[in-house]
Amino acid sequence: MPRRQHRLLLRTTALVGAGALLLAGTSAASAASQQTEPQPPAQVEAPVPEIAWQDCEGEGLAAFDCASVEVPTDYDEPNGETTTIAMTRLPATDPDQRIGSLFVNFGGPGGPGVANMHTLGGPFLDPQVHAQFDVIGVDPRGVGLSDPVTCFPDQASENAFAADRPVFPMNLSEQVETHAVFASIAAGCEMLSGDRIEHASTANVARDMDLLRQAVGDEQLSYLGYSYGSILGATYAALFPERIRALAIDGTLDPASWSGGDGSIGYRIGQGEAAAEVFEQFLAACAEAGPDSCALAAAGDPAEVVEQVFTRLKEQPVQIPLPDGTTAELGYDEMVATSFSALYSPLAWGDLAAAFAELAAPAQQMSTQRSGSDVDSIGDLLRHLGLIEDYSGIGAALASMCVDGEHPLTPWEYQAQADVADAEAPHFGRYRSWVGLQCEFVDFTDDDAYLGPWDQSTEAPVMVIGTRHDPATPYDQTQPYADRFTNASVLTVEGYGHTTLGISSCANSAIATYLVELEAVDGATCEQDIAPFEPLPESDIEASPLLLAPHPGWPGI
Repeated sequence: MPRRQHRLLLRTTALVGAGALLLAGTSAASAASQQTEPQPPAQVEAPVPEIAWQDCEGEGLAAFDCASVEVPTDYDEPNGETTTIAMTRLPATDPDQRIGSLFVNFGGPGGPGVANMHTLGGPFLDPQVHAQFDVIGVDPRGVGLSDPVTCFPDQASENAFAADRPVFPMNLSEQVETHAVFASIAAGCEMLSGDRIEHASTANVARDMDLLRQAVGDEQLSYLGYSYGSILGATYAALFPERIRALAIDGTLDPASWSGGDGSIGYRIGQGEAAAEVFEQFLAACAEAGPDSCALAAAGDPAEVVEQVFTRLKEQPVQIPLPDGTTAELGYDEMVATSFSALYSPLAWGDLAAAFAELAAPAQQMSTQRSGSDVDSIGDLLRHLGLIEDYSGIGAALASMCVDGEHPLTPWEYQAQADVADAEAPHFGRYRSWVGLQCEFVDFTDDDAYLGPWDQSTEAPVMVIGTRHDPATPYDQTQPYADRFTNASVLTVEGYGHTTLGISSCANSAIATYLVELEAVDGATCEQDIAPFEPLPESDIEASPLLLAPHPGWPGI
């Protein structure tokens, strides 16, 4: 039974999308940020596609429209080959007051905009936004339904290949295995989707978005980006500074660290240290809540108990019973990954605490067996013959991250970096420092990628939102991101988790005011609706399924 099936223990099982296959990324030399001036907006001189909106296929999608359009694969050849871009629209509920379209990116990289829009529906935005905007979700090129980058013949083959692989290596043997696995993945991506990867940069996604902006009839872009969406927003602003009406960024990554700097991308962007800090907040909140509200507190001091669990899992994985009567193996690496993902939302902290409490019990069966099945890949011809499938998997995240920067490390330098990161941020530093390894084995490049400079010239008002304790987009990058713009305001959410989705109606209201009226108060603060380990009323769950939905940026950064 694949080890990753232990995640069924958590009610919010989808939280753990940041497992082994999340380890796709890139790193870049510091010289990348010293690039020449951005290419001018006139670079998108391509035919504007016509959008033929139709009813979406699927249950519960009556409120949405769906469409697909063709955009240039290579903007240097605007009338050449094309790439399919899938999109969906939730029309404005008050057409008479309609302002225009709001393009939303839910993060990733590799997060599908269409599926996430359909999953979240209307509740994730303030009603005022839905009243006055057509809300549009787009699958970026290489993702979802937009000619996805694939590395295996189908999703089942990818899942089987990854089933028993370490999430990140803990010793030399696992390091060798990890290198072999990721080299195989990279080779598969190159063989099956090399032509897609070489045009999958965030810059080309931004160029696509500019064509789509024209296609929906908007003179300027209104945009809401979460997490990795901050990189897309910064890239669009650099390429098209005069074409922005509104830019709302929730959860920031430093674009200079994304595209350049020392170390792997996972190390540079500071996720390890941010996650370690939020994990300390999780343990403190559990201790304060006490055993009546936090199961982990009933097992002893939460900080001591989790260290005991981690130490025990390092020595020997445990067998976790599954609902079907079988068992799955859970090791240290997977528990770190699970913890990282659960930190994305304070609503999942109770489940994470319960999992640690269960693991702290002594009567667990233990085993160290690993098994897996390798998968042969053929070539892109098989896709055209219908012998391999288009699906959205690891390649969707790998593509843009691998071509958005350069690679200063060799594969064998990752272990030394991981040791340093583990000392700086126990558990999570080592885990996140391996992000980017796949990109070291194949020379993934996109000549049209944008790598800086990142100081912005747009005069449009910009709104930047940061959550105080965010494990994935560190809060200390919020103000520096805003400082790159001449007219930006910062909203701080005093709470926990990754972005404000579903956990702060105050932030939702402030974002709505900005998007509609282009007004925001710099230095404003908001609280979260539900505190960690606070019981969630059933009425709230029924009224807002979003509260227990996985963050739509998973898997991804």
